[in-house]
Amino acid sequence: MSLLAVGVSHQTAPVALLEQFAMGADDRVKALHELVGSDHVSEALVLATCNRIEVFAEVDRFHGGVTDVGRVLARQAGASVEELSPYVTVHYEDQAVEHLFTVAAGLDSMVVGETQVLGQLRAAYALAREEGTVGRALHPVAQRALRVGKRVHSETGIDKAGASLVSVALDRAEARIGSLAGRPVLVVGAGSMGALAATTLARRGADVVISSRTEASAERLAETVGGRTAPLDRMAEELAAADVLLTCTGATGLVVGTDVVATAMAGRGDRPLVVVDLALPRDVDPGVAALPGVHVVDLALLQGDRGDGSGPVAVDDINSARAMIEAETALLRAERRAAEVGPTVSALRSQAAEVVDAELLRLAGRLPDLDARARGEIARTVRRVVDKLLHEPTVRVKELAASPGGTDYAGALRALFGLGIDADVTPGAGRLADAVTVDPDRPGGAA
Repeated sequence: MSLLAVGVSHQTAPVALLEQFAMGADDRVKALHELVGSDHVSEALVLATCNRIEVFAEVDRFHGGVTDVGRVLARQAGASVEELSPYVTVHYEDQAVEHLFTVAAGLDSMVVGETQVLGQLRAAYALAREEGTVGRALHPVAQRALRVGKRVHSETGIDKAGASLVSVALDRAEARIGSLAGRPVLVVGAGSMGALAATTLARRGADVVISSRTEASAERLAETVGGRTAPLDRMAEELAAADVLLTCTGATGLVVGTDVVATAMAGRGDRPLVVVDLALPRDVDPGVAALPGVHVVDLALLQGDRGDGSGPVAVDDINSARAMIEAETALLRAERRAAEVGPTVSALRSQAAEVVDAELLRLAGRLPDLDARARGEIARTVRRVVDKLLHEPTVRVKELAASPGGTDYAGALRALFGLGIDADVTPGAGRLADAVTVDPDRPGGAA
């Protein structure tokens, strides 16, 4: 069995394509069970955020696993596997582990160092646990990824310097209209992103108004940030007074139409309006951007700025984070390989025990008059000799299996002692080029 990561993110795909992957709670559950119900996937975790959808899976065959995961992603996007191929990245074994750790640390985010993805990974792992789609292989990998992400944020300056997507979007808004302190801002959506937006706005001194399909959620959030609520059917009226509209719902269709914003602008005079749309799929009708006096900040705009939008994250902090990820990846690799050699060691000891038992039985037949005390002493002596002979090679094979280099010491042990246990033959992480087409200019290196 081997770890595989297959996905599409802002690093390789335009926002328009990412919108096609938008997944609700039911979609995530369906995808998890579709994955583990396929021919080659035994465990699966789906990380779906506003700028990525990635599947981390335990598979019995590399090519088969890629095919199974690709089909699920294509179905979700309403496209063919061939159409998605140019945008899909594939990571295998150690590369998959390192990629997951990098994502958890916020180093692969649209805004380097942001922390929200760590919570999204935690939620994805919790859902996979609830649905029973993670097991002995993915549990330790996901748990280690969460610890790595937390460690990076607590032990480097990334946690302080890395802004969230919300902060970067609000920076763009302030660049257009000035400080948000004392300005009315309408937030549409009271989920996790809406809560983050409202909290960030409150810290900047904005007068926050919360509007949501779920009135109770809007009221709780408004109370938390010292704001007020407004029903969705009064959006035009609220927009007429607001300086910023920030929307981030989980709706699958448009929430803010061009006609609503046009109506609101008619009563504003020359006051501009900044519309921040952080939803995927988008909440705001694209036609809104053409209205006079309206400036739209959306994920497509932020994606175009990602090259210089990472905030004041120091190079030293990024290097420190990558060093932690590399060390944690090596540690997990050692643990996984040591665990993989366990069945071989057990088989060797079982075979040795069978040989000892057979020889003692033969001795009993050849020396039937041997008294019980002598027979027992002989048995203990033979077993001690065998244990001592096996101790060094079994300890060493575990140590060697955990070391880098890719040598199959467990396989050598099986061949030398004729152990009849099956071993999966899958391409190593360093031989990914043998299994897929590699594009060295793309993150992940594989399509």
